[in-house]
Amino acid sequence: MDDGRDRRSAANLAWWQEAAPLHAASGFYDLEGLRTGRDVMRPHEVAEIGTVSGRDLVHLQCHIGTDTLCWARRGARTVGLDFSSNSIELAGRLAEECGVDIEFVCADVYDAARALGHRRFDIVYTGIGALNWLPDLPGWAQVVERLLRPGGTLYLSEIHPVVFGLSEDGRTLARDIVDTGYRMNTAPGGTYAVPDVEMASRVTFEWAHGIGDVFTAVLDAGLSVEHFGEQHYTNAPWPWAVRGDDGFFRLPDRWPHYPLTYSLRARRPG
Repeated sequence: MDDGRDRRSAANLAWWQEAAPLHAASGFYDLEGLRTGRDVMRPHEVAEIGTVSGRDLVHLQCHIGTDTLCWARRGARTVGLDFSSNSIELAGRLAEECGVDIEFVCADVYDAARALGHRRFDIVYTGIGALNWLPDLPGWAQVVERLLRPGGTLYLSEIHPVVFGLSEDGRTLARDIVDTGYRMNTAPGGTYAVPDVEMASRVTFEWAHGIGDVFTAVLDAGLSVEHFGEQHYTNAPWPWAVRGDDGFFRLPDRWPHYPLTYSLRARRPG
């Protein structure tokens, strides 16, 4: 890893270390609701992955383990991995409080195969807001391939790149969404879950990956794409989105329709 990538990764790690306890205490993540049985999975994910009961699933970049917990409750033998030790500690505590057996591992996603003892899984899952933190999609896809058993499934659900290109009004395309490099963010304030909190760690680096970049990385890793979908709702609280009774955010009435998230399912041959 080059010095610049090391520096950017260290800045992101500092941000997530500070964000983890803030998120665990936030209404956005609502850990108390999870403790009493709330399911946070997006309906399209449940439908597109299918039955997970009795299958080995690893959740990469699991953060504080909310999605990981829900997959385990659906019967998967589940492992969560994240590079933030604070996130992993909180995820383990949440699973213990819920009486659910989940293994959590603290490691960089690019080191996942070694950190997980070169085990293989039926499902590699990654959820909303994960890929934008990764500088090397081909390297990530190679890690996924090494984690999958023959016939195993990659499933990802992500923020649509169109959304990353929008200005604060939600209607104006203001930033590049193809042929982009990393973006350095230095805005003061908190996080998407706790926007009004002032954080000591203010500098982060993100990568706006186009859907073509994701497809190319997955295909070049030897996986076969089986499904691609785009969704009109999201769990991300964009300032211009309207929250529905189901807790998900959608575009306001009479706005032009555009996708807010996308999903991809691919399989390792075998």
